[in-house]
Amino acid sequence: MSKKRREKNYGEVIWTGKKCYFGLPISFTRYILTDTKLYTKMGLLNIREERIELYRVIDFSLRLPLGQRIFGCGTIIVHAKDKTCPELMVKSIKKARPVLRSIEEYVEKERVKYNIHGRDMIAASGMSVIAGMDGEM
Repeated sequence: MSKKRREKNYGEVIWTGKKCYFGLPISFTRYILTDTKLYTKMGLLNIREERIELYRVIDFSLRLPLGQRIFGCGTIIVHAKDKTCPELMVKSIKKARPVLRSIEEYVEKERVKYNIHGRDMIAASGMSVIAGMDGEM
């Protein structure tokens, strides 16, 4: 992606992007990926900001509808084990696949850092354990 840089309120910024309309970034929605968090900043006068700790991310999905593909955009949906923001949509951004790869890379780094495995996140999300897994039927 781009070179890492420090931004005043966010720390080490890996990527920033804006929501696009017709391929043009003319929105007041801004996305910021740091080495530990993914932020969404929305609004002009009344600013609302949401964030997800990367180690809490459970899964990702990528949507590429025709209208967005025409302009080289896509939408990334990040599912996380977070009560305030369980699903974060990074809507209509340029070069969605490389951005998704960057998010996946930093999520994996954070999981290794905190020694979290996929099965830990499934158990944390409240899913029941399949019968027979622990030797009981």
